[in-house]
Amino acid sequence: MEKEQNPKSEEKIDNKTELSESSNKENEKDIKEIKPEDKIKDLEDKLARTLAEMENQRRRYEKEKDDAFEYGGFSFARESLNLIDNFDRAKQSLENDEKIKGTDALNKTLEHLDIVKKDLISIFKKNNIEEILAVNKKLDPNLHQAMMEIEDANKEPGTIIQEIQKGYIMKDRLLRPSLVAVSKKPEKNEKKDEEKAQK
Repeated sequence: MEKEQNPKSEEKIDNKTELSESSNKENEKDIKEIKPEDKIKDLEDKLARTLAEMENQRRRYEKEKDDAFEYGGFSFARESLNLIDNFDRAKQSLENDEKIKGTDALNKTLEHLDIVKKDLISIFKKNNIEEILAVNKKLDPNLHQAMMEIEDANKEPGTIIQEIQKGYIMKDRLLRPSLVAVSKKPEKNEKKDEEKAQK
């Protein structure tokens, strides 16, 4: 039985080798058919693509390097904004404390807090960190975040009436948006009267 199976497997192997030899011959014909001019054009195209890719990579690297230099302290600056907020909260808390209101100690402490805050703001300005002006400006969703709407007949709808938290930018990037209250048109009294009458 074993002898009978072997001739069959030998035939399969012979068929496979014949197929592989014929495919090799076809590949050799394809290779021989490519003209040298075509090879040169193909290589020139590959070279041009490689050079373009290298140039794009160099530009990308330069941009990343410049951004790292200009905005390297971006996250540090964002975290430092809390210092200014805490100075304002501390000042407000001390001013509202009834036990020390009107004392010389309070006045000196507030004066020193103002000096430290001014120094911090000066350091921010040297590093191109600027406060976003918000009050009486139109709401800009790129710089402001509306937290509430307040009815005001004197102001145009969408005008910032109150700043809840100051916003800051670093060069052209937003560090933190200003949290603001925006004006809206007051509801007419007639509508309110109609609603009351229906109830």
